[in-house]
Amino acid sequence: MTHQEHTILIEQLKKYIEQKNNAKIVQLLDGLHAADLADILDRIGFDEALYVIRLLDSDVTADIIAELDDDIKEKILNSLSAKEIAEEVEELETDDAADIIAELPDEKKVEVISHIDDKEHAKDIVELLRYDEDTAGGLMGKEYIKVNENWNVLRSVAEMRKQAEEMDKVHTIYVVDDHDRLKGRLSLKKLLTTSTKTPIKEVYNDNIHFVNVNDSADEVARIMQKYDLFVIPVVDEMGVLVGQITIDDVVDYIKEEAEKDYQMAAGITEDVEANDNILQQMRARLPWLVVALVGGFISVVVLSGFGNAMNQYGTLFFFTPLIAATAGNVGVQSSAIVVQGLANGSLTGSVWKRLVKEISLSLLNGLILALILLLIGKFLLGHILTGFDMKMGITVAISLVTVIMMASLIGTFIPLFLHKQGIDPAVATGPFITTSNDIFGIYIFFTIAKLILGF
Repeated sequence: MTHQEHTILIEQLKKYIEQKNNAKIVQLLDGLHAADLADILDRIGFDEALYVIRLLDSDVTADIIAELDDDIKEKILNSLSAKEIAEEVEELETDDAADIIAELPDEKKVEVISHIDDKEHAKDIVELLRYDEDTAGGLMGKEYIKVNENWNVLRSVAEMRKQAEEMDKVHTIYVVDDHDRLKGRLSLKKLLTTSTKTPIKEVYNDNIHFVNVNDSADEVARIMQKYDLFVIPVVDEMGVLVGQITIDDVVDYIKEEAEKDYQMAAGITEDVEANDNILQQMRARLPWLVVALVGGFISVVVLSGFGNAMNQYGTLFFFTPLIAATAGNVGVQSSAIVVQGLANGSLTGSVWKRLVKEISLSLLNGLILALILLLIGKFLLGHILTGFDMKMGITVAISLVTVIMMASLIGTFIPLFLHKQGIDPAVATGPFITTSNDIFGIYIFFTIAKLILGF
């Protein structure tokens, strides 16, 4: 659907809602994907969105609610009764149902679960709610197909038909033993081309990747990405098959983590969006701005300690932004590479090897930038800045190389240290690295200048 078609549809929908023409509303929205419907409801008023949710059948609106933006989803759930929410989640797969119920207040959770008619479905949802949302258990769904290794092909097909009745999609067939421990997976081709009397244990594939319920969501994403998996089974501590995770759930998690890390790198401490109110946005942005302000005051104090240089070599102060900006940029680059490596598991080797590599890289980059600075200084700055000569140019060049190496080390070491302490290393990027490198960069610059120029 094009943007223009989308806009026209929204205008028509608003008109029909105003007229309370329910038949036209149903006809207009019939056949649209849940994601498109959710996008439409996100863009109309809350009262209008709630009107549509209450009008359409639960088998349609359940998927829409699961796709809605978090803010409007929360408002709609608060406006629906426990019985109405129960009707919605009964139409969803267990993982999506658990995600919705998890956002409710504790009292309403209990009330909603008590209104779910399918007690087996309710039991599965309750089980999923016990797991942390950032673990394999929190990502998995309870809908899957399994067969016993001791069954023959004929019985397996009969059992699979029963299990598949309650499922929208069948991704793979798992093989378990008599205690429901995961043994492997069954190829559909094998099932179709093997004699009906053949035992499953003779035809299943025991080469299968799986995760434990307590594995982190990051580990799940890493394994699925590494082995290019569309779905992965989940087992408990005893090896019992308890669920499966599909790629759409992992993509949603990766997207949320990427947005969170991007905001943390920009100095935003809470998950906020453009439509959030001023108070929410201020609370998320202000803490790191305060840190940056304190860092600025420290820089002022550092500069005041070199007041004599202002009288003798005032031109030096023109290079302060250059030194500070370079230090900040190098630090953010180094920390971004380390944080990315920690996130995708590609960071290997000892910390010392990583630091030596960064020193070598920063030295090479620093020498190239210093050479560029000297060339510009010789042919251009000498004619623009009064008091600038090659001795001062060499001073700035040496300082630049030193500051780049220092910033690179800080940008590498701090994320590794935070990761080891169990703190999200993404917090190391952005304002934290930039501010700290500004301070150290300025101090190193004027210290080297004092040693060479003497003031």
